[in-house]
Amino acid sequence: MTWKIYAAGKPALAYAKTGIEEYLKRLKRGAKIELIYLKAGDSQTVSKDLLARSEGSFRIALDERGKDWTTEQFVKKVNAWEMDPGLKSISLLIGASDGHTPELRKQADAIWALSPLTLQHELALVVLLEQLYRTYSIKRGEPYHR
Repeated sequence: MTWKIYAAGKPALAYAKTGIEEYLKRLKRGAKIELIYLKAGDSQTVSKDLLARSEGSFRIALDERGKDWTTEQFVKKVNAWEMDPGLKSISLLIGASDGHTPELRKQADAIWALSPLTLQHELALVVLLEQLYRTYSIKRGEPYHR
């Protein structure tokens, strides 16, 4: 299974770039991840692009209005998704600075809130990658999760 992370706008902050690079490097051992940056813009334009690019995959929109899965719940979901023979890729969608459109949220297969707080996009991407790394560490039985 391939994870495709679509994010509007490239990171500019040094701490975010460093965190993203570190977690992508760590994730190479456990998961196939593609990070795709889209041109930043308004929610209508970005949401339309996210929907077009993620067509045919299982879509998870990252949005503070979504479900707040615990790490353990996310691990169970990942295990189930990996066992689904019809599921080849999962697209994680990080939208424009003004959020996702109602149309994108309606077409998403799931909406996940990393936090009830509104997170700056670069920070959300670092948190997302860390949670993916934590999930695959748990699946491998490594001590990172402690």
